[in-house]
Amino acid sequence: MKTDLAELAICGGPPAFSEIRHVGRPNIGDPDRFLGLARQVLDRRWLSNSGPCVENLEWRLREFFGAEHCECVSNATDGLIVAIRALGLAGEVIVPSFTFIATAHVVQWLGLTPVFCDIDPRTHCIDPAKAEMLITPRTSAIIAVHLWGRPCAVAALEELARRHGLKLIFDSAHAFGCSHENRMLGNFGDAEVFSFHATKVFNTGEGGAVVTNDHELAKRVRSMRNFGFSGMDTTEGPGINAKMPELSAAMGLNNLESFPEFVRTNHSNYACYDEGLSGVPGVKLLEYNHFERNNYHYIVLSIDETLSVLSRDYLQQILWAENILARRYFYPGCHRMAPYFKAGISGSSRLPVTEALSERVLALPNGTAVSPSDVREICAVVRLSIAHGDELAHRLQGRISAAHA
Repeated sequence: MKTDLAELAICGGPPAFSEIRHVGRPNIGDPDRFLGLARQVLDRRWLSNSGPCVENLEWRLREFFGAEHCECVSNATDGLIVAIRALGLAGEVIVPSFTFIATAHVVQWLGLTPVFCDIDPRTHCIDPAKAEMLITPRTSAIIAVHLWGRPCAVAALEELARRHGLKLIFDSAHAFGCSHENRMLGNFGDAEVFSFHATKVFNTGEGGAVVTNDHELAKRVRSMRNFGFSGMDTTEGPGINAKMPELSAAMGLNNLESFPEFVRTNHSNYACYDEGLSGVPGVKLLEYNHFERNNYHYIVLSIDETLSVLSRDYLQQILWAENILARRYFYPGCHRMAPYFKAGISGSSRLPVTEALSERVLALPNGTAVSPSDVREICAVVRLSIAHGDELAHRLQGRISAAHA
């Protein structure tokens, strides 16, 4: 582990890792088990259109969530699109700005207006009180995000939606395997949409699911993900091709078996990070509620420059030089990105909590591709960098000034 300033790659030393350590490198499960399932798919010559693997995965996931319906889709973005159309939304939809851009894009893509809401500084999730202030006669729904797998203020949002006659969708892209009040996420609001993208704790390579306890909504989702078909030669309305392929479902069945192992690895790494970063000035590790189920997939630091001296962005540059690809989630906030910033989308003029948090947050590598020794090395780099924050900040500022000269 690096203990001297001269050893840092940004100061001329060799990188801590010869191979890049990513945030969210895919969990694979048992490769032989996947290849066996894939061989069955090929032998059946049934590659799409709700084959046996997709049906089996949906059944397994219904049991996992304890929900009535789970409709697998090609990806979570398509899942949100189909859910929005199936709920008949129109006008304005309130969304947090502190989220992946897809949450806002699907609203805009469908011709609706995203209205950006600020977040609760404690949870990083949408603030129900601030959401209520944004409701107008044109508001049809709220899309809330269970960020980092930590649940939103579910009860407050459900009550808010009920009082104002709004639909409520939870973007649960981060939240597979997490619970709220000992009930699995997937059972709240009108629907929850999960991502099974390669970087998520549970993945199907690419994919997602719409999970709901509303029978009629599930029926509409099932039809809309398959061009609007209700029978062999009958459509009941417009739809798109948002079906999950069989090989993706095969990966999902494989990874579902290994999911407990994924969580154990994440939890172990989280504990190593917690120990390794304890007492580092200005560096705070995101906390989880250990009385709930968590996937511990997101290792999120908040950097307070007034205490660390080193800014979040300078620390990121140092880590990247070590082949540690730390990420600035979710910088700079959707409301400050095109097309929303230039369009002056309603509610987006100033979101102080979102803007402050987007300048401080840094996500570190985790998952089964990261070992405890990797975590200790990453922590050593962070500790060393903060210990020499003044000198490193001066060096990096000097490089920026020289580059602009």
